Amino acid sequence: MTAAAAASGPNSSDRATQFERDARFDRHAVGLAPKVLLHDHLDGGLRPTTIVDLAREVGYTELPASAAESLARWFRESADSGSLVRYLETFTHTVAVMQTASALRRVARECAEDLAADGVVYAESRFAPEQHLTAGLSLDEVVEAVLAGFDDGMAAAAQAGHPIEIRCLVTAMRHAARSREIAELAVRFRDRGVVGFDIAGAEAGYPPSRHLDAFEYMRANNAPFTIHAGEAFGLPSIHEAISFCGADRLGHGVRVIDDITLPEGTDLAAASVTGATLGAVANYVRDKRIPLELCPSSNVQTGAVASMAEHPFNVFARLRFRVTVNTDNRLMSDTSMSKEFITLHDQFGYGWADFERFTVNAMKSAFIHFDERLRLIDEVIKPGYAVLIG
Repeated sequence: MTAAAAASGPNSSDRATQFERDARFDRHAVGLAPKVLLHDHLDGGLRPTTIVDLAREVGYTELPASAAESLARWFRESADSGSLVRYLETFTHTVAVMQTASALRRVARECAEDLAADGVVYAESRFAPEQHLTAGLSLDEVVEAVLAGFDDGMAAAAQAGHPIEIRCLVTAMRHAARSREIAELAVRFRDRGVVGFDIAGAEAGYPPSRHLDAFEYMRANNAPFTIHAGEAFGLPSIHEAISFCGADRLGHGVRVIDDITLPEGTDLAAASVTGATLGAVANYVRDKRIPLELCPSSNVQTGAVASMAEHPFNVFARLRFRVTVNTDNRLMSDTSMSKEFITLHDQFGYGWADFERFTVNAMKSAFIHFDERLRLIDEVIKPGYAVLIG
């Protein structure tokens, strides 16, 4: 059996074969493709004009540029350092202007509108409520403002003809000591738009096992969570996240590649992964269908991978890991889901059938209920790709 045939599986139709370059892929039509986004940071996706406006409103004078265009360029150039630590420093400015209920509500509304305009039909946006308390808001008030903004954005998007369902993940900072409190916040709001919990921040020196009480609380309350792991740190972070903490998904997870041995000289962009050997961690991730929240452009920017050509996305996809495509931080990476699709097409030759599979992967992995996931797959995603595939 050929690699392409094996990738298609026994239930493949006579539509475009997965992992074969699809001549019908039209980059100008990629905005029409239904998309599902699981890993997107609310404070990493602000419009530059909004940052300027909010800074003026709250009297924040530390912006590195006063014009929106120059500010956008500064964020992109600063995030291109190849260092996760420096990448994270850019959030100082976005978080600084997100300290009032009105600012949070505006940012959340615009997030929903921007994603919907890009063809995203379902998204989970994450942020750390503990970072938005300097103006006197409580944790609950922060979450309430964001959820109200998402409601505003969903209503506006529907009126514009681009309906989207957007939910929230609340994040705890791994260098702080509030993870149990944030986990309780997630459970408290889970019937109001918060669908899960996450920890984020610099990995080195802050292993996920430091937050076991938070993860145990989530499991005790039958609530899902994801963990940033395997981005700036290697297999130990991933092992702890899945084996000790019980993560339902892996935020990034690119270092799973460290547990996969490929024949010498294997081209990561090539069609074949014949001869690949998986170690215990990689096998566990694949066997358990633990989703990988891969963020191609961001992974290059933060130094998680050296270049797009060396990104393990293609290896994971061909080995049938549950890969998903994500933006991470749209402002810092100057990206969108459409741009990520085009980048993956240009690098690995993916076509519409591939993107349909990656999108279904993401929808299957969402933290909403099964019937909601199934409805979006059957009524929105598959019909949308049927039109593109032909």
